[in-house]
Order: sequence, then C-alpha cells, then structure tokens
Amino acid sequence: MLSLFIGGGELLVIAIVILVIFGASKIPLFMRNLGRGIGEFKKGIKEAENQDDKEKE
Repeated sequence: MLSLFIGGGELLVIAIVILVIFGASKIPLFMRNLGRGIGEFKKGIKEAENQDDKEKE
C-alpha cells in the first residue's frame, strides 16, 4: 500500500541527498530563498482574498 506520509528515515535520506548535491555552503542560501518564496506566496493569497472581499461588498 502506498503511504503518503514521510517518516524519519526518508527525511534523513532526502537531507543527505540534498547535502551531497548542493553542498553545505549552498543550503542556507537555498532555505532562505525558499522561505522568501513561501512568504511571497502567502502575501499573494492574502491580497487575492482581500480583493475578493472588496468586490463582494
């Protein structure tokens, strides 16, 4: 059966693969950019919701 949840072992393997591919010096930059992208995405969602609320009034 296919499990959609990621366990500790899988996370460890993913972390090691990322470390090997990108190297230790690139990971903080990658995570910072990922955080900024998520922040921009959330900001866009809030702006769209606010725009929808204004149109309904």
